[in-house]
Amino acid sequence: MKKKFRMGGSVSEKERPERANGVTRRNFLGRMSGAAAAALAGSVVAGSALLEPKPAAAAPKPPAPPAPFDPSGTNLRQRCTDARLTRLDAAQLAFVRPLPSIVNSGEENDYGGTRIANFSKGLPHNGLGEVDPAAYNALLKALATGSNSDFEGIPLGGSKPLRNPQAGLAFDLEGPDSHHLALRPAPRIDSAEAAGEAAELYWMALARDVHFSDYATNPTTLAAAADLSAFSDFRAPKSGGAVTPQTLFRGNTPGDLNGPYLSQFLLLDIPYGSLTVTQHQQTVLPGFDYMTGYADWLNIQNGGPSGPDAFDSAPRHIRNGRDLGQYVHVDALYEAFLNACLILLGMGAPFDAGNPYSGAKKQDAFTTFGAPHILSLLTEVAARALKAVWYQKWFVHRRLRPEAFGGLLHNRVTGTANYSLHPQILNSTALTRIFSRFGTYLLPQAFPEGSPLHPSYGAGHATVAGACVTALKAWFDESFVIPNPVVASADGLSLVPYVGAPLTVGGELNKVAANIASGRNFAGIHWRTDFSESARLGEAVTIGILQEQKATYNETASFTLTWFDGTTITI
Repeated sequence: MKKKFRMGGSVSEKERPERANGVTRRNFLGRMSGAAAAALAGSVVAGSALLEPKPAAAAPKPPAPPAPFDPSGTNLRQRCTDARLTRLDAAQLAFVRPLPSIVNSGEENDYGGTRIANFSKGLPHNGLGEVDPAAYNALLKALATGSNSDFEGIPLGGSKPLRNPQAGLAFDLEGPDSHHLALRPAPRIDSAEAAGEAAELYWMALARDVHFSDYATNPTTLAAAADLSAFSDFRAPKSGGAVTPQTLFRGNTPGDLNGPYLSQFLLLDIPYGSLTVTQHQQTVLPGFDYMTGYADWLNIQNGGPSGPDAFDSAPRHIRNGRDLGQYVHVDALYEAFLNACLILLGMGAPFDAGNPYSGAKKQDAFTTFGAPHILSLLTEVAARALKAVWYQKWFVHRRLRPEAFGGLLHNRVTGTANYSLHPQILNSTALTRIFSRFGTYLLPQAFPEGSPLHPSYGAGHATVAGACVTALKAWFDESFVIPNPVVASADGLSLVPYVGAPLTVGGELNKVAANIASGRNFAGIHWRTDFSESARLGEAVTIGILQEQKATYNETASFTLTWFDGTTITI
């Protein structure tokens, strides 16, 4: 049974020290009866006394219409005061949120100080792929001081720059501060959880070219499900305690296991103003995997150059992990969620019942609570989600990328180094298949350059996905059933009808968040926990923004949505 919580949108009167007696013009008038408030408001506007004596013999006069707002003098000053106090209320709400416990895995000083469990791509490395200690210490110094000159003093192993580490120090004017949120420690490289996540990535690489609709019959995906079921701490969704073709490579959120692997929001046509955009994608050719040779892998770890990608000449609908990986290789980060919003608006999906205009007959939603509002809100939450996760990446966790773990695994299995990795990953049948195909135990990458040059945990795409999907679930009726669902044809050139259980807005929104995050995993550049934990981080960002914005509206509104853990909340 779902638990329900109600989350307030403003702080209590006791938490407003800046406001004398907690009373503003707006809430003072709001506490009065409608007639009295209108009379008082009119008298303030007109500058007259509250009670003006009338001649005793005068005939009754009809009530005067309310005086229009005069944008000058006292009223403008009062509006400025109210605007300031509203912003202070939002800042106070952010200030009184409980402080999180921010901790990492504690591995940075383990393993003889080699930093093998941490991100170091782009810095100089030795022949084992272990980072140069002086270069890593220079990175730590810059992160400690925040000095631009210290960041510019970090030695690089090649010509590729580190991706924007100072963004994690930025403040924002809305939502929880980036330092006021937390991710749980990432799994240690010697843990059973990390072993299961690594095995999943190796199987994802092996299954990149398998059509999603073929998972139930393809030998590779059947072998993947059997192998992953044997891991003791693999936290992916299961059925009857086992990974199945229907649960394989999917997320853990409500609705994500229903129907096709791919969300309808990555397949349906997009009504984009006067245009209709068909979601044919520029895909890459099957069978092209990168960084499978050791010299190439080491070059990329040092930030060296990479070759070009191999593109398919025919645009196709997303049909497999390789296509999905390419989508998130070049997307505009929040693109899929903007598209989802346009699709929902285009099909006339109903808004949440708490929308203040749901029963209005003389006015409708537009600038507030209408299409322009939710479309712009997606960009707001995405920008703030990125700042939150960039702090976690650089200043807290500095988790190594899966490609770097692949180097540890290769050197461990070949006996070149004796790294402390969990034995369950060493016994995975995925490694045998990888070595048979490529001659190494490195994790094959879908992108020629591998991962971008910033740490793995949390994931930018997954955090933005969590933030944007939370906004969309707050805005739209999650129970609305998607009409005329589809799947990609075998060759991806067309769409064919999907026949099966109904697909709801809430389930397909959760699924598109999982698809976008998992596309990065299919490419080999993120871990499962990068996805699952970062989506919740983005969720927290959006909930904080909705709480703070709620106090700014003239309308009385509420947002009811389902958290990723299945809990229903009302803001």
